[in-house]
Amino acid sequence: MQGRAAHNRSHRHTARGADRAGLPGLTARRRSAASDGDDTTGVGAVQAQAVVGGDEAQTAARRREQRGWYWYDWANSVYSASVLTVFLGPYLTAVAKAAADAHGFVHPLGIPVRAGSFFAYSVSASLLVSVLAMPFAGSLVDRTGRKKPLLGACAYTGAAATTGMFFLGGDRYLLGGALLIVANVCFVVSMMLYNSFLPQIAEPDERDAVSSRGWAFGYAASALVLIADLALYAGHDSFGVSAGAAVRICLATAGLWWGGFALIPLRRLRDRRAARSAAADGPGGAALGQGWRQLRGTLREMRRHPLTLAFLLAYLVYNDGVQTVISQASVYGSEELGLDQTTLIVAVLLVQILAAAGAVGMGRLARRYGAQRTILGSLAAWTLTLAAGFFLPAKAPVWFFALASAIGLVLGGSQALSRSLFSHLIPRGKEAEYFSAYEMSDRGVSWLGPLVFGMAYQLTGSYRDAIVSLVAFFAVGFVLLARVPVRQAIAAAGNRIPDRI
Repeated sequence: MQGRAAHNRSHRHTARGADRAGLPGLTARRRSAASDGDDTTGVGAVQAQAVVGGDEAQTAARRREQRGWYWYDWANSVYSASVLTVFLGPYLTAVAKAAADAHGFVHPLGIPVRAGSFFAYSVSASLLVSVLAMPFAGSLVDRTGRKKPLLGACAYTGAAATTGMFFLGGDRYLLGGALLIVANVCFVVSMMLYNSFLPQIAEPDERDAVSSRGWAFGYAASALVLIADLALYAGHDSFGVSAGAAVRICLATAGLWWGGFALIPLRRLRDRRAARSAAADGPGGAALGQGWRQLRGTLREMRRHPLTLAFLLAYLVYNDGVQTVISQASVYGSEELGLDQTTLIVAVLLVQILAAAGAVGMGRLARRYGAQRTILGSLAAWTLTLAAGFFLPAKAPVWFFALASAIGLVLGGSQALSRSLFSHLIPRGKEAEYFSAYEMSDRGVSWLGPLVFGMAYQLTGSYRDAIVSLVAFFAVGFVLLARVPVRQAIAAAGNRIPDRI
């Protein structure tokens, strides 16, 4: 080797001397050899260009997948806003009241339920069913790698159930409850699958921005559809339909929107190879029992990541409050504050517009102050907003709009940043499993808030007493999240720590 190095040095010295001596033939032959690939420096340049080209191709593919990913937020956020937040709560409550006995109770499965609590209980029941479904889905996709087909199945089943709400009328409160449970379970499971794509399509330093853009995309779609809903509902007489028919059309179009735009992410997202095959686990690997065994295994593994568990506990608490506010706000506005449907639509439209701006704005704050600090600030704002909501005067739309504005500014950002922050705490290859546990915290275990809300109303007959109980979820969640050392948690999961977190 030393002789080869000396020879190379001698060759370079001779070539330089030939250049200086004006021997163009030797220099030309050197250049010709380099151009033919004989020179190692030329090979290195070609290899470097190939690496750069490969990186650029990978970046372009990742950007394309991210743009496709945003469209599922665009597709299903309309269900969350138009169905859960605006129309279904008051409408299903009215249908339940039409079926109630002289004492104001309905009797699903023979159980006496105050008609005003039926919607809250139905939401709670749908989330309990989701707890059963998500471990199965997480187990299935982690073993087969076929995440996209299951996402499509959930999206189109949920969209069909939502479209079927067009037939909800009269005293068919049981039909409304059944369709709500099917649609909401599919919504929850599909969101678990959708969220688990995030760590696969975005680098660590990108995730806050990518997640925030997704939420902003969804809120923009919700605002657009709510404008159309408002036009239809407010002018239903000029369209020749009743107010109830206008509501049912709005419910059904949310399902059609969900199913139609879900095509875009299903075309652009791609499945990754599973970390292990289903065959390795035997024929029963995809069974429901296997899903629960995997969930128990995931929770046991999380014991080795106690800081990830600590974040999930904090998120479980404060997000329970967020989800309950989303699903019960319109019921509170219509039943306790005496606001009409048009006012509620305008308020929720205001939430969607400000939430889109808030998601982007809080994403920028996270780049400067870190995601954890920004989420903590949003939880403080949630606490003050809900406390103020208890004192809102009845039949005062202006104050309700002020409350909606405050909620909108913190809603999108707190959700988007929580999702991106958790993505840093997941060991590689465990995305679907961990996001299954996350989605249980996000929605699957969020049955507690609606249950408490419904029970408070059933016991007191006052929605104000129900709404004020939600303040505790945000206050306790703030304390728990503040105690999580996020940088240490990311390192413990084996992931690279972003510059700002």
